[in-house]
Amino acid sequence: MPRTFQQIIEDKGYVLADGAMGTGLMALGMKRGDVAERWNIDHPDRIASVHDGFIDAGADLILTNSFGGTYIILERHELGDQAEAYNEAAAKQARQSVERAGRPVLIGGSMGPTGQLIKPLGKLTIEEAEEAFTAQAAALAEGGVDYLWIETMSSVDEMTAAMKGAAKTGIPFVATMSFDAKGRTMMGTTPEAALEAAQTVDPKPVAFGANCGANPRQMIDVILEFKKVVAEDDIIIAKGNCGKPQLGENGFSYDGTPDVMADYACLVRDIGAHIIGGCCGTSADHLRAIGEALASRPKVPVPDPARVTEMLGEA
Repeated sequence: MPRTFQQIIEDKGYVLADGAMGTGLMALGMKRGDVAERWNIDHPDRIASVHDGFIDAGADLILTNSFGGTYIILERHELGDQAEAYNEAAAKQARQSVERAGRPVLIGGSMGPTGQLIKPLGKLTIEEAEEAFTAQAAALAEGGVDYLWIETMSSVDEMTAAMKGAAKTGIPFVATMSFDAKGRTMMGTTPEAALEAAQTVDPKPVAFGANCGANPRQMIDVILEFKKVVAEDDIIIAKGNCGKPQLGENGFSYDGTPDVMADYACLVRDIGAHIIGGCCGTSADHLRAIGEALASRPKVPVPDPARVTEMLGEA
């Protein structure tokens, strides 16, 4: 039975990753400003509900509820001493959902940014960042993840610190950066420079790509840039947001429909992405549409930019 990304890709052509944990938890009562990782212990049934929904929608991969799980972030809420417990609980919750699935589903231990700038732009040192990511990775490994999933990075230095921390566990890891409508991270990094930086770490990530971003149309352009520079056997990740973000009193909402997300998924598949899912705003219903489209639509040449814009709008 498939138990690695490569085996699943060889079996079906792609890995269907999950959607947005935060979106799922907000639908279950989480408010803006709540500590999502705290719910791993306080509301494990709600975490399980989100995981189970994505698995029922066809996900081959789910990510743990640990995006903001470094003790650096948790200390803002005076919860830094709970980081190990929250991360381990996140992994165990995901493992329980996988065990109920009745089919192979992989678990990625989500590791998001610290929310601080690395020196000289900020006060955080690379060594401090690496120490925090090392602790988070160890707790996720103890909880039973299959991969460590470094995501939504904008700084090459912070991504490198996270990769070095993840590598200490001996568990394979991946990394994704978030690119804006101009095709660069918040810190100005291009897709090509991001990939080059990721490949300087030993061991290298087993997959690399992009998540979040401005909208699904923008993700198409980023994956096209990755495709220009990756090696033939590199695994590319695309986990784009569900439409355009709109800020309301309860946080961001997204205007992407299941049809839009299905089109986006097939387009990034046709370009060459291998691990495909959704980020902010992506529900189980969106993911089901993605999975059904990937399974039913044959791979075709990528349409010209005008046609892509007609399908998904402007980046």
